Amino acid sequence: MTAALSAHELIARHRSTLDQALEAIRTRAYWSPHPEHPKAYGENGSLDAAAGKAAFDALLGSRLDLGQPGTDGWVGGETSPYGIDLAVTYPHADLDVLLPAMKAGQRAWRDAGAEQRAVVCLEILKRISDRTHEFAHAVMHTSGQAFMMAFQAGGPHAQDRGLEAVAYAYVEQVRTPDNAEWTKPQGKRDPLAMTKQFTPVPRGIGLVIGCNTFPTWNGYPGLFASLATGNAVLVKPHPRAVLPLALTVQVAREVLAEAGFDPNLVALAAERPGEGIAKTLALRPEIRIIDYTGSTGFGDWLEANARQAQVYTEKAGVNTVVVHSTSDYKGMLSNLAFSLSLYSGQMCTTPQNLLVPREGISTDQGPKSYDEVVADLAESVDGLLGDDARANALLGAIVNPEVKARLEAASGLGEVALASREIANPDFPGAVVRTPVIVKLDGAKPDDEAAYMSECFGPVSFAVAVDSAADAAELLRRTVREKGAMTVGAYTTDPEVEQAVQEVCLEEAAQLSLNLTGGVYVNQTAAFSDFHGSGGNPAASAALCDGAFVANRFRVVEVRRDA
Repeated sequence: MTAALSAHELIARHRSTLDQALEAIRTRAYWSPHPEHPKAYGENGSLDAAAGKAAFDALLGSRLDLGQPGTDGWVGGETSPYGIDLAVTYPHADLDVLLPAMKAGQRAWRDAGAEQRAVVCLEILKRISDRTHEFAHAVMHTSGQAFMMAFQAGGPHAQDRGLEAVAYAYVEQVRTPDNAEWTKPQGKRDPLAMTKQFTPVPRGIGLVIGCNTFPTWNGYPGLFASLATGNAVLVKPHPRAVLPLALTVQVAREVLAEAGFDPNLVALAAERPGEGIAKTLALRPEIRIIDYTGSTGFGDWLEANARQAQVYTEKAGVNTVVVHSTSDYKGMLSNLAFSLSLYSGQMCTTPQNLLVPREGISTDQGPKSYDEVVADLAESVDGLLGDDARANALLGAIVNPEVKARLEAASGLGEVALASREIANPDFPGAVVRTPVIVKLDGAKPDDEAAYMSECFGPVSFAVAVDSAADAAELLRRTVREKGAMTVGAYTTDPEVEQAVQEVCLEEAAQLSLNLTGGVYVNQTAAFSDFHGSGGNPAASAALCDGAFVANRFRVVEVRRDA
């Protein structure tokens, strides 16, 4: 293929960004090339707010033709959680045609080398970044996130995670040199001399199975990790959140073609209603890597059945916060209230279980009983969400009927400390918006255990009374070991309690946040610095992002010759 973008041009354009990303993952310091503020866009080819909204509006009711081979029909049917029918249609693929076409371009992509693959990926990310306003509306109207969250989490934060994966992929591939001269002395005889060539080779086609709630943030790490390591990538979006990933595939195909590579290295697999092609794809012999975010049931099925593939899953967990003591009671309550409310608790990192000693906690405002702590937290959530406009900006919309059903059923599980209420969204009358519910449970009652030891995804949290800090640590250990956790939080002024909780998290491989009272929350992580998940407990088999997330997406093949 004729390249409109030469390798030299792409390296000149993006090598410095790659180097900065490599330095960021080495130091774990704050860095991002993607602006978080909407007003930062509108220059140097990027879309401003009005242009981004217009671009999104132009997509509604359209056919997104990606030019893929094997298209045997058109599918669609997304309805926004805000009540808008998107009416976008996408190509439906004949897999027996599409998958061989995807494999055809892998040789040239493999031979391009780690650096060229990395800068092509960075060009894809740059063009997505330029359209962040457009993507934000696409994420908002498929996930139910409020606009600002969709803009940041679905835009720059997702792009950061994609770039982070490219940086890790590059590091692992260049760890082994391309060539080596090998000489072994043989005493009085001539030495043995060989030349050795080492080539990172892809496993095959990577399958990205997208999720409804964070289609780009959860989709980009696997997509770019596989692509940067030489694999073709087939993107299978969640049926309710196709548009953001379809746009991503569109951009990737454009850049690959302009760089002289086969655009079929990246393709979309949209499905008909009820078709359920994820299982079919997962067992295809061409699929050698799978990235999945979603329910534990299907994640476990993938791990057990997709034996031909390297499987990376982010499933469900029961996230826990130990509340033992604090030197900033108001800050603790405020921080927890925000964490429970953000995006209606529809994050895999949102706290669910709050473990509070039944005799109460010590604070800078004096002793607080268990009942007082729970009542004060309920009041803090109420205060945060008391203004409907602010509440809509934080809560977004309930993403699907299953979440709404769990929320409504939660009030029957125990004493309700904070009842959920309905909020109207004047801009989107069709949106389902609900505030969180907090339910009081007793950790000593077997009947209550069934509730707090199961994931209740959505704006539901349980204030679980425990006998002591030691009991809280032991319940935390059992929860992480049996159910998994993406996040753990703890509030304590006691060094021994802090050490006990930290030891549990180290032994059970759970990411821990201690005494957060400011503008950083337990359910947020920063690319290049924080790890999302650990890959060491049942909640996820991989961490975003570390060397293990990328290193097994390729193998190094050696060719040696006598010198």
